[in-house]
Amino acid sequence: VQLQASGGGLVQAGGSLRLSCEASRRPSSNYAMGWFRQAPGKEREFVSSISGGGGTTYYADSVKGRFTISRDNNEKTVTLQMNSLKPEDTAVYYCATARAGPLAISMLRLDYWGQGTQVTVSS
Repeated sequence: VQLQASGGGLVQAGGSLRLSCEASRRPSSNYAMGWFRQAPGKEREFVSSISGGGGTTYYADSVKGRFTISRDNNEKTVTLQMNSLKPEDTAVYYCATARAGPLAISMLRLDYWGQGTQVTVSS
């Protein structure tokens, strides 16, 4: 599975961005999808994940209440709506899949991930 993320950009603090990730083929229905990020000089950090059916979601504490993850009906696309962005959200954002489920993504136990998209939040 190849994953292509898009939607990043430069935004002022308090602004919003919507990231999208399209899979090259429909993942199996039990494949979770999600996002992690990496800022310069820092470790990878889990952001959010969603189960194959979309009924279970996880968020990092740092983004709860500001970010919303969703996936479309044919499960080839996952989106991340990011509101109230902060400078500390600045990072390259990557989408990923995991057959083991959304909790596995939260632990960065990933099966596939794609090239990231840069998000820069200015103060």
